[in-house]
Amino acid sequence: MTASGRKSPIRLAVCASGGGTSLQNLLDRIAAGQLDAEVVQVVASRPNIGAIARAEKAGIPVAVAVSSKHAPAEYTAAVFDPIRANKADLVLFAGFLALVDIPADYEGRVMNIHPALIPSFCGKGYYGQRVHQAAIDYGVKVSGCTVHFADDTYDTGPIILQRSVPVLETDDAHALAARVFEAECQALPEAVALFAAGRLKIEGRRVRILPPGDPRP
Repeated sequence: MTASGRKSPIRLAVCASGGGTSLQNLLDRIAAGQLDAEVVQVVASRPNIGAIARAEKAGIPVAVAVSSKHAPAEYTAAVFDPIRANKADLVLFAGFLALVDIPADYEGRVMNIHPALIPSFCGKGYYGQRVHQAAIDYGVKVSGCTVHFADDTYDTGPIILQRSVPVLETDDAHALAARVFEAECQALPEAVALFAAGRLKIEGRRVRILPPGDPRP
């Protein structure tokens, strides 16, 4: 399965559960001409979060979909109906903590970014500062971030990109989180650009990054 070349700019939907710093990074890169994309929809899993304020400031439509208020099938519709209505080519789970089933028409078109090197420190309950504290407590010397295609469980889809950062002796969870976030700011836009260029091919659990202009299906 290959992401075919799409019209430029690629249309993005961003799903978030917190402050929206990854959303802001995307918006800043788009404004600076560093990413040929447009954010056409934001979906928030909670009301009154920073991501909503950032989206509203940028004039982006916002939908709020709270998982506890819906049965699983209804929640999938609550998340993806506005995304579908605004014709998003690619969906980004950027700090999105709710578990949602991926509908058939968006399989292979949803990416998640996780603040650790999967399969370490991932899965249910590993989010935010918990991830970084777990890495420090375990004594690892490197951590980082992972961009992967999302499936119907936590952090198990095929890996697209990983970026590593050192874990320093003086780190606390906050310091490590800041260093990992710098890597995330590079990795997620890079993955989006590769997808938009049709250079990602999913083969089972592996994602091949094709050379520029590769004609293979």
